[in-house]
Amino acid sequence: MAGTAGTPGTPRVLRAMNDRAALDLLLEHGPLSRTRIGKLTGLSKPTASQLLARLEAAGLVLATGTTEGRPGPNAQLYEVNPAAAHAAGLDVTPERILAAVADVTGRTVGSYELHTPGRRPAQPVVRQVTDALDGAVKAAGLARDDVHRIVIGTPGAFDPNTGRLRYASHLPGWHTPSLLDEVAAALPMPVEYENDVNLAAVAEQRLGAARGHEDFVLLWNEGGLGAALVLGGRLHRGWTGGAGEVGFLPVPGVPLVRQVTKANSGGYQELAGSQAIPKLARSLGIEDIPAGPYAESAAALVARAAESDDGPHRQLLQTYATRLATGLASLVSVLDPELVVLSGSALTMGGEVLRALVQAELEELAASRPRLVVGGVPEHPVLRGALESALAATRDEVFDTSR
Repeated sequence: MAGTAGTPGTPRVLRAMNDRAALDLLLEHGPLSRTRIGKLTGLSKPTASQLLARLEAAGLVLATGTTEGRPGPNAQLYEVNPAAAHAAGLDVTPERILAAVADVTGRTVGSYELHTPGRRPAQPVVRQVTDALDGAVKAAGLARDDVHRIVIGTPGAFDPNTGRLRYASHLPGWHTPSLLDEVAAALPMPVEYENDVNLAAVAEQRLGAARGHEDFVLLWNEGGLGAALVLGGRLHRGWTGGAGEVGFLPVPGVPLVRQVTKANSGGYQELAGSQAIPKLARSLGIEDIPAGPYAESAAALVARAAESDDGPHRQLLQTYATRLATGLASLVSVLDPELVVLSGSALTMGGEVLRALVQAELEELAASRPRLVVGGVPEHPVLRGALESALAATRDEVFDTSR
């Protein structure tokens, strides 16, 4: 029927599939020659030439340089046009919003940090979001309309049934019933929301320690303790988006926490969350507790303990590892993952020393024995995951040449 994008097997659809394959190869490998693209895709030289001409005319690829240092004439190289599209990501915490804009190749071209201290936001959340985005857009030398899509990462999750933010009572201003509609009205591009720990898992799956793994758990410990569950290559979010809110998990070693959503805490959070580490250090006689927010203090203590050989610091790290393994044992018993990724500053700052201690404890407490690794995206993994999510949807849209 006229005006449709085509049906499977038609020349238009086959051309679009070849176009996307070539664009994905250029993203993966960088600049490639026509001959190399033909070999990687299995296309003939004439077909590869037509494909590149079509993509160049559509503004999706650019001719850039030539091959050098090989026998014969130099070959023209092609790359994905970075300006073909842009996507944005936001990482929201009670203290600040980190925003970044990336071009379609994944390169970050602008970033901005908006501080949001205080229990009551000085500005409405919609204004915070637009100011953070505008700061990153300005740093990139772009305008709002140049951004095709934005993904916003927050603690907790927006309930798909009600649109209300759950599991994050500590995030001021984000619980207004009309918030999602207000943000959508203020921005010209599609807006998506995702749990912050889930986005860290996206970053690890695409760029870090979980690449090539279809089933893994990411354990996060920074401002709060949480987990992301990836099953069969896909995030498991649960009915209300609360899958992975392991901070609420009842565990031995601490009193039973009741009305956990009002307390915004639970047994595992009280046992092994960042706020428990300075308390543990004091109980062991460690006096030089780093100043600042508890998440930063905890990360600094863990880093110091991982590098120290004195008794109190070694005991701190061993006790912390036991507490972490206590909650992990429940997750492992239910999910039986292939891999567990340790992420968030209160885990990654412990490095290989903490990882090995947690691995040894987990092998004592759980029937199955997944491999534990330290996260491979050390710098702003939530923000990087937001960008990766936004870029994936943007590429699906912009790289579709069947329309």
